[in-house]
Amino acid sequence: MNNSILYDLGFDPIFIILGLVVLVAILAILVVVQIVKTSKLAKRYDKFMRGRDAESLENVFAKALADIRLLQAEDRANKDALKVINKVLVKSFHKTGLVKYDAFPGMGGKSSFALALMSQNKSGYILNAVHSRDTCYVYVKEIVKGETDTPLGKEEEKAVRIALGMDK
Repeated sequence: MNNSILYDLGFDPIFIILGLVVLVAILAILVVVQIVKTSKLAKRYDKFMRGRDAESLENVFAKALADIRLLQAEDRANKDALKVINKVLVKSFHKTGLVKYDAFPGMGGKSSFALALMSQNKSGYILNAVHSRDTCYVYVKEIVKGETDTPLGKEEEKAVRIALGMDK
C-alpha cells in the first residue's frame, strides 16, 4: 500500500472518511426536511384544488370573472355619467360676486346690489338692482369669456373681480 494516493497525503485517511460521513448525515437531514416541506405543499395544493365548501375551482374563477365584468360595466357607466356632469358643470354658474351699495346719496342701507354669476369659462351675467325710494330697476349685462359689450359700473366691475377671485 505504499503506492496508494492516500499514503502520500500526509494525514490519516480516516479524517476524510469521517468528513464524508458527516456530509452524508447533513445531506440526509436536508433531504428529510425537503420531503416534509414537499408533503405540506402537496396537502395545501390538494386542498386548494378541491375548493372551499366542496366548490370547484372552476366555479370560483367563473364567479370572479363575472364580478370583474360587472365592475367593468359599472365603471364604463360611471365614466359616461362623469362626462355628462362635466359638460353641464362647465356651463353652470359657480363663480359669484356680490357688491351691495347705495345707488343714491342719502338713501342709506345699501339696498342696491350688483351680482355677477359666472361659469368656469368666465361667461355669465351681471344683475344690477338699483333701488330708489319709489322704485327698483334691474339691469342685466352679459359677460362672454370675461368681456362685455356694455361698459361696467365700478360696483359691477368689483362684483366680477370678486367672482373671479381677484378681489374680496
